[in-house]
Amino acid sequence: MTGAGIAAIAVLALLLSGTGFLLGRTARPKRTSDVGTPVEHATFATLHTASLAAPPLRAGLTEESARRSVRGLRSLLGTEALCLTDRDRVLVWDGESEHHGKDVMRQVRTMLASGRDTAFDSGCDDLDCPLRWAVAVPLTVDHRVLGTLVAYAPRESAVLARAAGEVARWVCVQLELAELDRSRTQLIEAEIKALRAQISPHFIFNSLAAIASFVRTDPERARELLLEFADFTRYSFRRHGEFTTLADELHSIDQYLALARARFGERLSVMLQVAPEVLPVSLPFLCLQPLVENAVKHGLEGTGVPARASDAPLRVTISALDAGAEAEVVIEDDGSGMEPERLRRILRGEGGASAGIGLLNVDERLRQVYGDDYGLVIETGVGAGMRITVRLPKYRAGVHGS
Repeated sequence: MTGAGIAAIAVLALLLSGTGFLLGRTARPKRTSDVGTPVEHATFATLHTASLAAPPLRAGLTEESARRSVRGLRSLLGTEALCLTDRDRVLVWDGESEHHGKDVMRQVRTMLASGRDTAFDSGCDDLDCPLRWAVAVPLTVDHRVLGTLVAYAPRESAVLARAAGEVARWVCVQLELAELDRSRTQLIEAEIKALRAQISPHFIFNSLAAIASFVRTDPERARELLLEFADFTRYSFRRHGEFTTLADELHSIDQYLALARARFGERLSVMLQVAPEVLPVSLPFLCLQPLVENAVKHGLEGTGVPARASDAPLRVTISALDAGAEAEVVIEDDGSGMEPERLRRILRGEGGASAGIGLLNVDERLRQVYGDDYGLVIETGVGAGMRITVRLPKYRAGVHGS
């Protein structure tokens, strides 16, 4: 819950406790050291109820999220009935006299257009119906009215109107967070698509060409490489989950290297060092493979740097070691390297459309997930190879491999 959301709910708790919605009217209690005052109990109870209603709303304003959150929202207001709508229909009704639901959209039509709170007489002809008055508050995100919160009561109440406004503002905060989550997911998906686009054209062509070269001379080797190619592409183009495990990412890297060795032969030498205890660590999907591909591709084919001797093998070392609360992954090559200033331009997004897409993409995704302290640490120089260090927290809320 954000600071604004907590502040709104705290204000609401004090408002409700002071007007009898939660506690009724009480004499001023004696203060004890460990029990707390009724107002404190009311505040904590309200915050707890709000915390239970928040998770469903992080999915956006849908029929399911409204159904799962409405009871908690009605409990916050202490009102006889509560209704949530989108712009077209009633999503959920909770409480008495559900027959009022058929008139809600007509009664809030003007408010949906103006975006302003409105109060109205329920217009009910049933003499036994307790719901005689209602207040409707818009649910707004980025100046767009997504729906309404409508609270019903037996009589007109300025306190309920204020409380409904506070609850609606808190709901809007949750819906804004849902929009941010959705935008973040779309951004991550776009970034992964960019990585896949980088992988697919040249790598697939070169891998198939290398496999084809073994079809006649070594059919069994060609078969094994085809299986490695199939597994690698299946992993790279999977469509579920933005996170994976270090074990799965390293397995994919091993398949990539098998295909690269088939192409480059003795020109490529690889050493892996992996601590078993870090294999379950979760990390962003396709986070390490682009770094290894960068080491192989630019290490052997670097441009703008002294050429490597044709018979000098490129040595790539990949280590994944236990570092206490973190796993430390280091990808190092003794290839062509690059000028530090050029690397800085790449990481600022100034390297051009074809330069260092993988490095920039991975660096940005690591910072998005773990914070700026967890960006790539890169050491390089012209003709001096490159060393990339990636630190991964062993546990981070919301980061779970699939």
